[in-house]
Amino acid sequence: MKTQEEKAKRRQESRDFFCVASDAFRIFARRSSAVLGSAWAFGVAILIIVIWGLTGPAFHYSNTWQLIINTGTTIVTFLMVFLIQNTQNRDAKAAHLKLDEIIRALEGARNELIDLEKLADEDLTTLEKQFERVRKKAERNGNNPAGMRRPDRTESASKRKGT
Repeated sequence: MKTQEEKAKRRQESRDFFCVASDAFRIFARRSSAVLGSAWAFGVAILIIVIWGLTGPAFHYSNTWQLIINTGTTIVTFLMVFLIQNTQNRDAKAAHLKLDEIIRALEGARNELIDLEKLADEDLTTLEKQFERVRKKAERNGNNPAGMRRPDRTESASKRKGT
């Protein structure tokens, strides 16, 4: 037990500034997104806008009065972009890792499909065409999951219109 604690302490000491800063931002972004994505935060934002609107007559709807809300919303939007992007990147990475684990664990699955998100666009297009061919072949052979031929989009559109 003592050895594990010593290893953890040495590992903590050896981390560089960027690792520490990245972890701190990750924690801040996660907590901020939980707070700022709540109904309470939305209510506070509405309240700020209402108060700003009600103060308009007192400031004669001046340019400075307008500049306050414009500057405030610009700054908040700029900062929120980074928080949202960080959260989305983490969520996407977690989803990819989960899918990769499913692919790895399933017998018969093609393990080369793991880490597809790292492929070049041309490779993804090639793979997409390959899957399209497989889908069409399965439809011709009657092996699609629903056991039925997929309706042609033009046919289903005309049926919805009643023609």
